[in-house]
Amino acid sequence: MNPIVAPFPAARLRRTRVSPAVRALVRENTLDVGDLIWPVFVRSGEGIEEPVPSMPGVMRRSVDRIVDAAAEAHALGIGAMCLFPYTGLEERTEDCEGAWDPDNHANRAIRAIKSRFPDLAVMTDVALDTYNINGHDGFVEDGIIVNDRTVDALVRMALAQAEAGADIIGPSDMMDGRIGAIRNALEAQGHSDVMILSYAAKYASAYYGPFRDAVGASGALTGDKKTYQMDPSNADEALRLVARDLAEGADMVMVKPGQPYLDICRRVKDTFGAPTFAYQVSGEFAMIKAAAQNGWIDEERVMMESLMGFKRAGCDGVLTYFAPAAARLLNGG
Repeated sequence: MNPIVAPFPAARLRRTRVSPAVRALVRENTLDVGDLIWPVFVRSGEGIEEPVPSMPGVMRRSVDRIVDAAAEAHALGIGAMCLFPYTGLEERTEDCEGAWDPDNHANRAIRAIKSRFPDLAVMTDVALDTYNINGHDGFVEDGIIVNDRTVDALVRMALAQAEAGADIIGPSDMMDGRIGAIRNALEAQGHSDVMILSYAAKYASAYYGPFRDAVGASGALTGDKKTYQMDPSNADEALRLVARDLAEGADMVMVKPGQPYLDICRRVKDTFGAPTFAYQVSGEFAMIKAAAQNGWIDEERVMMESLMGFKRAGCDGVLTYFAPAAARLLNGG
């Protein structure tokens, strides 16, 4: 339905742009620190903060330094962090048993953060790629990424994270049926309050390269992930996936990557009205940082404009590596 607009000069739309105060009065969308989830990378060791070369300003941190990052997030008012483990090739196996080890560095980081900041929500990643010698999100058998055996492993991984104190489980693997299996297992083991933020519409994207560097998967990955991640050409399929995951017990859903798929964010929110998130992935972050370092763009303005784009597209929140920088600006710093 097209809006009825009075003819000029009765309708001078510039009137509502005349000053900051007026622009604030008619602003349709707002971005708040509470909309941000900060993804961080945790590794083994102690006292370690090592830069990720393809993600300027992003660090891999040992558990003790992850707690320091949690203190920063807490002080800035960021309500949630998402943990991703870095593992070297020497730590990876075909059976992926490290994924559900209660003492792996991701689970130790969960316990450490919750012990210090119990009101800071901790989100986790559920996928086998950071523990798999093949770099895939599922088990590889005869060159095929198998579904049902992988789901069994993902359930074990999710339960270990819940036992460690995770607030939000984030299955990012895109295996069929994993949301229902994880939800049932959480309920059976007394973790009914643990939420699931499903990576429901995760595309087989070229924007993930720097992330794979950050978690140590670049040299491990054999082949590609196109048999389980979504075809970038598809949109209707995303709605089918979201509908299925919500029916299986997801509390929230995610679209990944973010900015190239804002149309999907809008359709998901309009169709389901469920809490909808986007992940401003490593490639999106790296492109903004690289362009800013070359003096081609204003980093702060582009950062904030990109984040507002997610809110305008219907997202309730955003996973972004810009979270601390954005929070400082939103807090007036």
